[in-house]
Amino acid sequence: MVDLRHLRTLTALVETGSLTAASVRLHLTQSALSHQIKELEERLGLALINRGARPLKLTYAGQMLVDLAGQILPRVDETLAGMNRLARGAAGRLYIAGECHSCLEWVLPLLARYREIFPGIELDVVLSASLDPLPRLLNGSLDVVLTPDRRELPGLSWHRLFDYELKLVVAADHALSQHSHVTPDDLRGETLLVYPVNRARLDIFTRFLWPASVEPARVRQAESTTLLLELAALAQGVAVLPDWACKTALHEGRISVLTLGSDGLFGSLWASIREAETELPHIKGFVDAAMQREDTVTTRRYEHTLGGYD
Repeated sequence: MVDLRHLRTLTALVETGSLTAASVRLHLTQSALSHQIKELEERLGLALINRGARPLKLTYAGQMLVDLAGQILPRVDETLAGMNRLARGAAGRLYIAGECHSCLEWVLPLLARYREIFPGIELDVVLSASLDPLPRLLNGSLDVVLTPDRRELPGLSWHRLFDYELKLVVAADHALSQHSHVTPDDLRGETLLVYPVNRARLDIFTRFLWPASVEPARVRQAESTTLLLELAALAQGVAVLPDWACKTALHEGRISVLTLGSDGLFGSLWASIREAETELPHIKGFVDAAMQREDTVTTRRYEHTLGGYD
């Protein structure tokens, strides 16, 4: 019944003291302004202006609306200004989560560069192997999910960031370290170090061991990529990790990495965001930057939907 334009009109009347001055401020003709007030009075069934008074005076009902305008209009203007900053990428929120703990190796440096371009964005990152973040993305508490496990869900948009190779990580002096690659049978007697997630979401099982009807001698879980690497380096088992996660330990000579199968085992990392927010500058900017990250070396691409985790 009462529009924001009505509240702005009455506020202008009070602040300028006349229809003429108010019409100039609002860029309306005096006739249009008078018609707007009369229309509102008819809607409400109440007089809003004491028309015989000089200078202009509001009725009690008119003052009630001006008091309301004083509470509402500043909040409306603040919200609209915030929406304008959001549309320009000058403000907003980027809460990132993922099941890919090893992503910390490249996400944190990427965010440092991102911050230089989008300094007004509130950032938060939670990367955990045991986390299932997609429900939180759907309910609005997260903004970007990083995962190798693409699942088609209504309302989500998926963006392929880059491909990588999964490597078997063993101690530098492990018996397998002399091999160029390993077969599923090579892992029958090994302790397999994995993240604490269901085996059906681990590529080492679904795409390597299970098709060959092979089970490792033992499975041991560890939440942290760093811990998986250290346990493998200490000959406490073997792990399967993305190639980028192995670089430092490999350079230091603490581990060896082997190809899984003669052709290798490859995966893709995806960014999932809400479909309605794909064009927000600060979210699109992060996805674009992740696709172009400097340390990505793509050795092979493949065109299937990734069903695992590693």
